[in-house]
Amino acid sequence: MISLAENKERIALLTSGGDASGMNAAIRAVTRYSIYNNYEVIGFYEGYKGLINNNFDILNLNSVSGIIDRGGTILYSARSEEFKTEDGQKKAIENLKKNNVEKLIVIGGDGTFRGAHDLHKKGIKAIGIPATIDNDIAGTDYSIGFDTALNVIIDIMSKIRDTASSHDRLFVIEVMGRQSGVIAVNAGVASAADYILIPEVDFDLVKIANEIRNHRKGKRHTLVIVAEGVGKANDIASSIKLLAGHEVRVSVLGHIQRGGSPSAMDRILAARLGQKAVDALMDGKSDAMVGYQGKEIKIIDFEYIFKYKRKIDKNLYDLAFILSL
Repeated sequence: MISLAENKERIALLTSGGDASGMNAAIRAVTRYSIYNNYEVIGFYEGYKGLINNNFDILNLNSVSGIIDRGGTILYSARSEEFKTEDGQKKAIENLKKNNVEKLIVIGGDGTFRGAHDLHKKGIKAIGIPATIDNDIAGTDYSIGFDTALNVIIDIMSKIRDTASSHDRLFVIEVMGRQSGVIAVNAGVASAADYILIPEVDFDLVKIANEIRNHRKGKRHTLVIVAEGVGKANDIASSIKLLAGHEVRVSVLGHIQRGGSPSAMDRILAARLGQKAVDALMDGKSDAMVGYQGKEIKIIDFEYIFKYKRKIDKNLYDLAFILSL
């Protein structure tokens, strides 16, 4: 039987959506800073599914000891179609109230924040912490997990370049990003990719294939980064092979991009965002996210996040093309 303290206010905490390295660092920061401020922390397992099933544990100092360098999330994550229904949200609210919880911190992306917004409308004070490797959330320069994912990608890209150069190969590498090219652009610049194909910028495969065919003399590798929102890497590779007349290899990085020990930047960002999220709740704030803007941690309304889409840095994209010549 889980014993809840009678004389302390409680903050509920959950992670939802795709996992991102640094989520555990955020869980640790929220838990320890909340306890420092005399709050009891309840961690719900498997996101909103855990709220519906009332599946939780009390988090204490020992619960979050030794997790700062672990990827993934100790609270796990899961999709919940039931939570999108009125009945599902009603169950979640009932469980929160049954446990005397009126404050909630959610760690995740856009879908996670929409769930928190729904709970806010039903009387639960909710604050979001951005954590997604896609870094596609408006209102924050960086999301937890993005920097770690970039380092994973460029490490793999370096290995691919080694074998591509050895065998005079052309590689198409697919990275994550759904409908956003943010991770592809940054990974492309950091790994010196020759071409970066993203949803936000139109591209001409015929032109690219012609350039590859005409400029490969003396060059033993060509690396093409494709954001998954553009299309399947295998289809793009087949088109380039047909048009350029050169053998093409494909590497779909997939979920390996999400794993691994978080970078120093993601750990520090998680600490700062976790502190600000708790402060926001103590100040009576709700229906908002804590975000990183120009080295400052700020509070951004969910309404802004839902209304605007994060844009790629077009200057960075153009620079990548110039440096690849």
